[in-house]
Amino acid sequence: MAADSSPTRRTLLRGGVVHTGRHDERHTALAIEGDRLVGSGDDAWASAYDGADEVVELAGAWVAPAFVDAHVHTVATGFLRTQLDLIGLPSLEACLRAVAEHDERQRREDPDRSGDVLLGTGWDETAWPERRAPTGVELDRAAPGRPVYVARVDGHSAVVSARFAEQVPDVRSLPGWHDSGLVEREAYAAVNAALGTLVGPGQRLEAARAAVAAMAAAGIAGFHENAAPHLGPAEEMSLVRRAAEERGLHATLYWGARDAFDVMDAYGAVGLAGDLNADGAIGSCTAAMSTPYTALPDHSHGDGHGEASTHRGHEFLSVDEVAAHVLACTSRGVQAGFHCIGDAALEVVAAGFESAARTVGDEALRACRHRLEHVEMPSARVRATMARLGVVASVQPVFDALWGGPHGMYADRLGERWREMNPFAAMHGAGVPLALGSDGPVTPVGPWEATRAAVAHRTPGHGIDAATAFAAHTLGGWRAARVDDAGRLAPGWRAHLAAWRVREEPTDSGWLPGTLTSSSSTTSVPVPTCESLWVNGRRVDRHDPK
Repeated sequence: MAADSSPTRRTLLRGGVVHTGRHDERHTALAIEGDRLVGSGDDAWASAYDGADEVVELAGAWVAPAFVDAHVHTVATGFLRTQLDLIGLPSLEACLRAVAEHDERQRREDPDRSGDVLLGTGWDETAWPERRAPTGVELDRAAPGRPVYVARVDGHSAVVSARFAEQVPDVRSLPGWHDSGLVEREAYAAVNAALGTLVGPGQRLEAARAAVAAMAAAGIAGFHENAAPHLGPAEEMSLVRRAAEERGLHATLYWGARDAFDVMDAYGAVGLAGDLNADGAIGSCTAAMSTPYTALPDHSHGDGHGEASTHRGHEFLSVDEVAAHVLACTSRGVQAGFHCIGDAALEVVAAGFESAARTVGDEALRACRHRLEHVEMPSARVRATMARLGVVASVQPVFDALWGGPHGMYADRLGERWREMNPFAAMHGAGVPLALGSDGPVTPVGPWEATRAAVAHRTPGHGIDAATAFAAHTLGGWRAARVDDAGRLAPGWRAHLAAWRVREEPTDSGWLPGTLTSSSSTTSVPVPTCESLWVNGRRVDRHDPK
């Protein structure tokens, strides 16, 4: 094939405030040639720049590196838009009413699809007056004769109707099945595997496109898809990549399974990482803890979970299994990673990394830049191990905004141990590389909200400063994917950038919006609005159809 001889496109952006990260200079313009940044400067520099194919007038907008969402489930995030969104509903009654209304609307608008699975995502019983999950019987009443699947907000349990359960062979005999229709652990994985055939590729692609559109509208240039067998079929990765390429975003794919290098290679994943579960989640009481939960959900009592006085969640991997996975990935030069939330799970994972390091040496592990997801309760030992071995912490600050504090879900489940959750300052101080994300659909796609939550942490001393948080959601996201020439506005770096309209008047090129203060009162202040987005030097369509 002949080399592409088309001329390199040159774009000049001028009349704004460019975030170079330096407080001693004020740049108002920058230039892009092809997919790279070639320079920035003041008004005089912009006037001297010659030969631009396009000149973009910024009209005072603040220009900065575009965001990266370091942990997202793209199709599930899109289902919030194309299927039934249950996030934030005030009661169980409202949840069941939403299911009934959605069923009625679908039957009326498209009778041919009235037998399709009704998918709902995001219920959270902790704030409901009923203090319990829906039951399968209640879902059957709300949508008679229809297979219904509604996932909890944390993505580690769900409730299914009897009609749905009938389509999952032997699910009632699996660990994690509850007679109420609640599924966790192996039963949850079996139900999600069934969804792979019950929900077709057309619906999944539609959802992926909706999620990618939302990310583009939020100023996100790249995202890390955390796919796994218990979350969806491997073919879903191809749909996610297709949706990203159509929009122009950069998708990094991970497959959360051990010994699945054939799947990794077949679908172009960059590692066997992401949601390879070492444990579960705090809200579902499946995160592995060193001490018992102080309270369990009402639906968990007396059905195999154990009493709160003894229940410590679930460990899904041993130290030897963690070490073997890390060594297998290291030998191939790809990233290994794990989902790990509870302190007991994190100790197991850290011990596995230590064991692997004794076999191949610290430098071999550092070269691969392995990663851990969530990392909500890391001890000083875990933090030191991660820092020494260059293991990235992919964290979600909005978890703290939603569930932290003395009256939040963490306190309900863990008592005073809520104060240990998400110690971003301690991780950063220890030298652990941070990358911020949403874990969509668990929390909404919203990078400014996540950045602000990392600063305005509910626990004194756990927050990080605004510049560190912003860097973790931009540069840190690229570094977590082993992309080392993106995340800064500097010559030679990839042209991934966004222009923002903000409330405050910028003062210099190192300025960050005043919404990112340590005061929780800023949560009601509107975040900046993305006016334009460039990925690889090309302007991205930011139209969000919702």
